[in-house]
Amino acid sequence: MSKILVLTGKELKSYFNSPVAYVVITLFLLIAGWQFATSLFLANQADLRQLFGIIRFILLFFIPAISMRLLSEEKRVGTIELLMTMPLKDWQLVLGKFIAAYILIGITLFLTLVHFITIASIGSPDVGATFGGYLGLALIVGVYLSIGIFTSSLTQNQIIAFILAFVIIFVFYILDKIIFFMPGFIANILEYLSIDFHFNNLARGVVDTRDVLYFISMMFFFLFLTTQVLESRKWQ
Repeated sequence: MSKILVLTGKELKSYFNSPVAYVVITLFLLIAGWQFATSLFLANQADLRQLFGIIRFILLFFIPAISMRLLSEEKRVGTIELLMTMPLKDWQLVLGKFIAAYILIGITLFLTLVHFITIASIGSPDVGATFGGYLGLALIVGVYLSIGIFTSSLTQNQIIAFILAFVIIFVFYILDKIIFFMPGFIANILEYLSIDFHFNNLARGVVDTRDVLYFISMMFFFLFLTTQVLESRKWQ
């Protein structure tokens, strides 16, 4: 565990020692703040539903942009080979980088709580729905990042890693929006695989273990695939 924490700390330091973290956080908060103000003052809606919607959309682009360098950069400069020779297991390397990126996005999401405070000061927001919404966003971040680090492990080209991550994430994002064109049994499968379907359940304030298990399973699956990709290099 200590090895994972050391690697996590190193990755976090690299984020905040460069403009990356500050640019990501600033852009994210500006876009989210604009959408919040629009729904609050123009649409006259004192809730966070519109905010959660735009955040989910922003994450489609931001997370692939953050995760595209996690392993592809190590491959490009050759440091991945050095890491492989260290007393560090592949899953520890993957988990350390995953946690560091997760913390960066987590800090960004935490800062959006200022919007909840604003609404609470002028009205009575649904605390249950707000909690469920933020829980859903936290789980979505985990799934998106696990997909991003997986695609980053496949190539040393960051642009390719970004495109692959975006495509995979976007597919899971729109699955519940195309079920109307599918036969019943296929529609049920696509609905269950849809990220938005499970998020919307949580955003209603109903925390169902089946939805939480879905997100955790997705994270584990893509992190496992990433570890397998790294291990396959040893046999080449």
